[in-house]
Amino acid sequence: MSDLRVRLLNETFSIHKLPPSRPIPPTVLGSPIFFVGRTKDELSIVCRADIPVSHAKTEENWACFMVEGPLDFNIIGVIARLSAVLAHAEVSIFSFSTFDTDYILVRQGDLLVAEKALKTAGFKL
Repeated sequence: MSDLRVRLLNETFSIHKLPPSRPIPPTVLGSPIFFVGRTKDELSIVCRADIPVSHAKTEENWACFMVEGPLDFNIIGVIARLSAVLAHAEVSIFSFSTFDTDYILVRQGDLLVAEKALKTAGFKL
């Protein structure tokens, strides 16, 4: 797993929670990078911190690590290994995946600890 490259994105992100029936705000849809998840209980949105999302419960100031991909679907345990390293370092995460790769968000205040833990574990940053 040490051959995986993890890149820190330059943006700061926010994580938003809205009621499940709410439409995705147009401000989010116009953003160059965002992630949306909808269940029967909630609409969750991850987007750059400078994108306004009104009437949302919001967690602010998250940094984002992207596993450089594309990753093959046969690779096992990418998120598990990253999250285990960060859990051992007592860093809380929020993760999501796309077709090509995985993303791990950490609070900005934990960024230096997270970077050190990932490097020590053999991930290339």
